[in-house]
Amino acid sequence: MVNDTHTFRIDGLIAHTHDADLPGRQCDRLVLTSEQRRWVRGRFVTAQGREVALALPTGTVLQPGQILWVEDDWYLQVQAAPEPVLAISPSDARTAVRIAFEVGNRHFPLALDEERLLVPDDPAMVQLLNRLGAAWERTNAVFQPIGHAHRHEH
Repeated sequence: MVNDTHTFRIDGLIAHTHDADLPGRQCDRLVLTSEQRRWVRGRFVTAQGREVALALPTGTVLQPGQILWVEDDWYLQVQAAPEPVLAISPSDARTAVRIAFEVGNRHFPLALDEERLLVPDDPAMVQLLNRLGAAWERTNAVFQPIGHAHRHEH
């Protein structure tokens, strides 16, 4: 990890660091969407206005709560950003499995939120859910996909 005068370059992850290991340090947050948490390269600004450049190993997926940087008086932690999603309320387990299958068959990510299924707010998903007769609504929520699906570009 290299610290330029204005930009913090993060090229690896810190192993086994948690909030309890950081007494007296201020927590700064890097708020990222589910897709951004999969990017291994990029420039971002933290909640406290610090510039961060990610140059992580290929295949890295950042997890909410993960510590990325530690200084004497502060540290940087990943936070999941609420994002536009479709929240689906399946009527029963069979319907939930069918919806999950259809979403996965289209290579879209899926997340669980209590009794609801979450998918990205995308026209293809709206069309699919309407065709299946699924009960759904648009909302903003933290999206933590199951597995590592990829989206088709439209």
